[in-house]
Amino acid sequence: MKNINLKPRISEKAYGLSQTSNTYVFDVPLSTNKQTISEIVTEQFEVGVMSVRTTNIKGKSKTTYLNKRGKHVKGSRSDFKKAYVTLTKGASLPIFAAEEEAEDKAKKAEKKTKTKRFGRAKKDTE
Repeated sequence: MKNINLKPRISEKAYGLSQTSNTYVFDVPLSTNKQTISEIVTEQFEVGVMSVRTTNIKGKSKTTYLNKRGKHVKGSRSDFKKAYVTLTKGASLPIFAAEEEAEDKAKKAEKKTKTKRFGRAKKDTE
């Protein structure tokens, strides 16, 4: 099998998809197809893949202005392909592990502050 690098997309939308529908988003080369993406995810992460959806994204055109000459240069970002990989039930990837740990810490800190507030309020009323 080819050595293809799957780069996970780290965004709010991708995080939401991973939490709600067990779907992970990857940036893949334009030449890959769904079968190879499925095989690579299965091989690299050792999880079952239910489905793979792909979409080709055309690069945006951008204009840059040069300060000294007063002229502009037109260019464009490169095209890329996104793959939406849905895993089997019970399977997950450790892509967003750091974000989940941060959420857990935030919840614990919030819980501590709530108990402190309510504890002080009870003492004041007694």
